Amino acid sequence: MTTNYRIERDSMGELKVPADALYAAQTQRAVENFPISGLRMPREFIRALGLIKSACAQANADLGHLPKNLAKAIQKAAAQVASGEVDAQFPIDVFQTGSGTSSNMNANEVIATLVNREADSNKPRADKDRINANDHVNMGQSSNDVIPTAIQVSANLGVHEHLLPSLKHLHAALVARSKELAKVVKTGRTHLMDAMPVTFGQELGGWAAQIASNIARIEDASTRLRRLPQGGTAVGTGINADPKFGKLVAAELTKATGTKFEAASNLFEGISSQDAAVELSGQLNTLACSLMKIANDLRWMNSGPLAGIGEIELPALQPGSSIMPGKVNPVIPEATAMVCAQVMGNHVAITVGGQAGNFQLNVMLPMIAHNLLESIGLLANVTRLLADKAIAGFSVRTDHIAQALGRNPILVTALNPVIGYAKGAATAKQAYKEGRPILDVARETTGLSEKELKKLLDPAILAKGGIHGTPGGGGG
Repeated sequence: MTTNYRIERDSMGELKVPADALYAAQTQRAVENFPISGLRMPREFIRALGLIKSACAQANADLGHLPKNLAKAIQKAAAQVASGEVDAQFPIDVFQTGSGTSSNMNANEVIATLVNREADSNKPRADKDRINANDHVNMGQSSNDVIPTAIQVSANLGVHEHLLPSLKHLHAALVARSKELAKVVKTGRTHLMDAMPVTFGQELGGWAAQIASNIARIEDASTRLRRLPQGGTAVGTGINADPKFGKLVAAELTKATGTKFEAASNLFEGISSQDAAVELSGQLNTLACSLMKIANDLRWMNSGPLAGIGEIELPALQPGSSIMPGKVNPVIPEATAMVCAQVMGNHVAITVGGQAGNFQLNVMLPMIAHNLLESIGLLANVTRLLADKAIAGFSVRTDHIAQALGRNPILVTALNPVIGYAKGAATAKQAYKEGRPILDVARETTGLSEKELKKLLDPAILAKGGIHGTPGGGGG
């Protein structure tokens, strides 16, 4: 099968480009130069490029540098880029030139072609009257400020439109279950060994607090992402851009997205470094640690159903084995743990990318964009699944919990103020050795009455903390 081509030209000469492609020579060169991973720039990043090109056209028109009719035509085409209508026209590999110049020119060429084709459909024009990808679509811009701006815009939108709503949904689910199970007492565990009792409400409340802290961290980090370097052009000086350009672009992006953006006070920082992206990635890494802890706690609590801890039963979502009938696995916590591992790995790559700011430009921008947006998307998706398919639906095995709690010799800790640590340790060891309830053994070793012991060893009271006895006997 033969492929039809057309000839396109750029500053390096002529090149064959697929006849139906909306992009031109610079994009095609990048396609041929970087057949590396097969990974393309994320949808969220392409959306941000479209939004930025539209905002830049409007700013240039407002400042009198671009005819209003041309600006409107560019904005119309940029809207198609932002909406995803032409995503197939963005074929460049993530692992490309470190500045992302190829992706910036990809957007410029696609937008220019869309404008010119629509104009030609009404009336064919001479080349001198056509929109130019560099001179018009890229007016007042450089890849060196467009791509960092696209990273910050896309990440900010991903955080506020997807991740934070998902985290707030998970937080609400944890708070609801915490209240529902506030009076259900269970054996606490430290070092994976039996410890003093806690309630399910306390345990889930701890998880909820972790998520609330993560929400606050991510919201705080996103404030730095709002400060856009657009207007710094090539090296941060703003060469070939109107001094008012950056502020107008930020205002247009705010209007278009509903998310607050502002011009960075120092454009050199935003172009030469990716500190804001690394900071956000660090907070995503912290979130991954929190979610990994919650997911693994759920897996342990669900383990069994006969030979494990067996405190809860997660919803049965699918068969767990191709060979063992009836086996059901904790698939949502497992998926969550894998997402967390991926996010942690992404953070390492972003960290390495962040230090690659050589003099006036970071040169690992496409990789940073890909990994940061992947982390945001994965975390947004899995937190909602964790809330809906694990937290909201697990049931508590109260009979199993009560049985384990009654046999827990560590309850003797509550007697320390009354009988002292040494006698408490001897009592616990005897209960372990004989496999008897701590209450029975303590009745023999402490000289306390059964009534006193029941009060002092009541797991529900112990879960409230505090001092529950006084030296010499008696409950307090």
